[in-house]
Amino acid sequence: MARLELKKVIKSYGIYEAVRGVDLDIADNEFVVFVGPSGCGKSTTLRMIAGLEHITGGEIVIGGKVVNRLQPGERDIAMVFQNYALYPHMTVAENISFCLEQQRVPKAEIQARIRRAAETLHIETLLDRRPGQLSGGQRQRVAMGRAIVRNPKVFLFDEPLSNLDAQLRVQMRTEIKRLHQILPTTTVYVTHDQIEAMTMADRVVVMNAGLVEQSGPPHELYHRPLTRFVAKFIGSPAMNFMPARLEGDGSALVIVLSDGTRLNMPAEREKAYRNHAGRDVEFGIRPEAITGKENRPGTVPISARVDLVEPLGATTMVYFDLAGETLCASIDPDLSPKAGEILPLGIDMMRMHLFDRESGRSLDSV
Repeated sequence: MARLELKKVIKSYGIYEAVRGVDLDIADNEFVVFVGPSGCGKSTTLRMIAGLEHITGGEIVIGGKVVNRLQPGERDIAMVFQNYALYPHMTVAENISFCLEQQRVPKAEIQARIRRAAETLHIETLLDRRPGQLSGGQRQRVAMGRAIVRNPKVFLFDEPLSNLDAQLRVQMRTEIKRLHQILPTTTVYVTHDQIEAMTMADRVVVMNAGLVEQSGPPHELYHRPLTRFVAKFIGSPAMNFMPARLEGDGSALVIVLSDGTRLNMPAEREKAYRNHAGRDVEFGIRPEAITGKENRPGTVPISARVDLVEPLGATTMVYFDLAGETLCASIDPDLSPKAGEILPLGIDMMRMHLFDRESGRSLDSV
């Protein structure tokens, strides 16, 4: 168990910078998830922490020790890979114990560690089987068991659930979170799945083009995104965006959409944006903030012609056009909307977001 520090970490391939000066401080026992689109640098960062990629610049510090020049086996980390990386000719018990045998750990201690790991992961009945006899979820548990028995300072997970089907992914992410509660260890987890990140992390690190776009607790990233990129990436379905202009005369502010539609800003929110009157903005609103309750305080009523309906059980997603943009609303399924009908909706302006059109920064942070 250890604190992990990344200090202006850079990774270059020739003139291309895959990671562009990442600064991050991960506390002892913290569960941090790196998330972002393909090519954003998250897996490269993880591999540099593991020692599988040479660092171009900066420092990586584990437990107060700079590890830039240490080999992977000298860093006291354990890594769980996407493809499990199990030895097919070995039994489950042999796969789990292999690294301990290489370290010449006494046999009695090896057996005790195998037993504890197997009990923790509920794989006691699989110890005599080989990987080819296991399901994907069972193989992933074995890969985690092999990491657990090492008692490392840091656990590293590289998209460990991406090869599993949807139902098994949900089950396994619960298992990994439970494991962290039982065996609290500094953990860095990489995924492209923002739902995985939001449900598992103590802190989510959103990466974009080799940089940390925003870092914080899941709730903070969802409700207070600092940039348009984070607002769009975090949340499923994604936040709706429309080009607009923030207009006001000093006493009242209004958001004017491209077709002239005017959305009055609630008085409770005007103070934060008064200095931005006259600015071109991106108006952002999450699907769940567009509802069938058009008369609620702080809500601007609109009429929407329904283009598409997606019933999801607990909610119904409705797609419609407003000011030339296709928007998504999450509404009560009891409303039973039909494609082509005119549906009265309300935009909850207390839950809106405004971003600078040019920089993409939230006006709350400009």
